[in-house]
Amino acid sequence: MVQRQSDVDPSSPQALTQLTEEERLFAASVREFAEAEIKPYVREMDAESRLKPEIIQKCFELGLMSIEPPEEYGGSGGTFFMACLAIEELARVDPSVSVFVDVNNTLVLNAFMRWGTEEQKQKFMPRLAKDTVGAYALSEAASGSDAFALQTRAADAGDHYVLNGRKLWITNSLEAGLFLLFANVDPARGYKGITAFIVEKDAPGFSVGHKEDKLGIRASSTCELILEDCRVPKENVIGEVGKGYKIAIETLNEGRIGIGAQMLGLARGAYECALAYTKERKQFGQAISEFQGVQFQLAEMATEIEAVRLMVYNAARLKDAGQPFIKQAAMAKLYASLAAERIASRAVELYGGYGYTKDYPVEKFYRDSKIGQIYEGTSNMQRQTIARMLLAE
Repeated sequence: MVQRQSDVDPSSPQALTQLTEEERLFAASVREFAEAEIKPYVREMDAESRLKPEIIQKCFELGLMSIEPPEEYGGSGGTFFMACLAIEELARVDPSVSVFVDVNNTLVLNAFMRWGTEEQKQKFMPRLAKDTVGAYALSEAASGSDAFALQTRAADAGDHYVLNGRKLWITNSLEAGLFLLFANVDPARGYKGITAFIVEKDAPGFSVGHKEDKLGIRASSTCELILEDCRVPKENVIGEVGKGYKIAIETLNEGRIGIGAQMLGLARGAYECALAYTKERKQFGQAISEFQGVQFQLAEMATEIEAVRLMVYNAARLKDAGQPFIKQAAMAKLYASLAAERIASRAVELYGGYGYTKDYPVEKFYRDSKIGQIYEGTSNMQRQTIARMLLAE
């Protein structure tokens, strides 16, 4: 089991990239798992738009679905930083598996740890660690960046609430058995009526609808959720009634670091493929890596990856240390997602015509990279957060 507290001092400049021995071994073990047991099936899962059940099961068995929670709740007792290391190493091989693990850790379990009652923690967290996939259900057709415009309603019916509405673009929804779902109990109060609910997949009136046919991260399920007089017991309200907006904001602030880690891993994967290919591919009697023009491109890719690593690791270390991190999280997600697309695009170009085919991995990295600028807060929303905080300083 991993230790809950890291012995790295987040105030030290060396802490940003220097890993403890424990963190190094943990990252290496996730990398080994990704290489040995995920990599052989990446193309198949992308083509079939589904995760292999064996890989899902293995993620649970290895403790990757509950890295930060204490052992008393079935978790590994690690740190948020270690969760980000796992997300990064998985994304280096397959960003779809990476976001599958990411949502369970940085969004769903994070919310339980911060706002769940002791009874809720005891009841649900061990399941999320052992065999139950979690999903985070906030977005709707008219409620994307304007998250507080959600139309899903929750009516008080005595010992339970009755929920009606539809959610869109919900990650993990096909595999999930548990949903952290947001609905408004009092629309007249605007965002102050938003409340967070724990909805189980077998709840009466709840169903998973249309599955999206996506450009990238295709093996990661993204579906519509349908609530038609869905009954949710009152003990399944997480946090206070009417304070769901706070849970949504603060959970996403943390989740953005996870997406930054995913984009870091994706960029590494694309770069490493391109670097190896340029050493093998020969033109004009020599490997193309011998040409200065190619070398300069590789140098720029590696430099951007290092910058992303510093930003993501810094935000994660700050979060673990209990220090302010919202601005750093927004910056990390913004820069990481933009850099990942640039690096993946350049990798495709370095492969030439081969890079445009599905026979090589870089076209998938390129397709997968675009979502980083969209989910868990678009790039423009990150810019808005950063600007607002800069002006308030």
